[in-house]
Amino acid sequence: MKLYGYYRSSTSYRLRIALELKGIAYEYIPVNLLTSEQKSMDYTRRNPFGSVPMLEADGRDRAQSMAQLEWLDEAYPDKPLLPAALEDRYTARELAYAIATETHAVNNLPVLKYLKDPLGHSQDEIDTWYRHWLARTFVPLEARLAQLGTGDFLFGTPGFFEVVLLPQFYNAERFRFDFSDKPHIMRIAQACLALPEFQRAHPDNQPDNPERSS
Repeated sequence: MKLYGYYRSSTSYRLRIALELKGIAYEYIPVNLLTSEQKSMDYTRRNPFGSVPMLEADGRDRAQSMAQLEWLDEAYPDKPLLPAALEDRYTARELAYAIATETHAVNNLPVLKYLKDPLGHSQDEIDTWYRHWLARTFVPLEARLAQLGTGDFLFGTPGFFEVVLLPQFYNAERFRFDFSDKPHIMRIAQACLALPEFQRAHPDNQPDNPERSS
């Protein structure tokens, strides 16, 4: 199995965490988003979306991280990401898809680039945009976690929700988002970051992180 990704891409980060949690061996192949390598002819011939991550598995190139996560859980049922109970699976999906569709979609790299050029926004304005959309999701997410009365993880062990939460938490910290009034999110994030699977998947530990190789 080969995972084509970028060290700081939150969607690539999702897949790295999932593969680590499920104990699936994979080869990591960096794709440089800053030089638009994902838009090259060779790459888009395989992945017309021109995006990362791309997962090469079982003779097929798979795109779109949320579909990849669901496929991994079905194709490799050991160490499931989604819980067994129907309502618990719904809850995990509700929270994970809130992050994936409401926050990531408006805060990903192509959107941020478009805000700067051609729209001409300053970096301060872009950072304000980013934090606005984080709050739109993280405030109700914190409220839902409080309703559920979660512990260190949503359902006892890290799974589908935590796989999607941690990359966005990483991005939020980069953009100086205030988590001081979100103790449930902070507790879950800190519990995840203490685990070796999350540490191996972290952007700081990827071979294409320029700070790691310098």
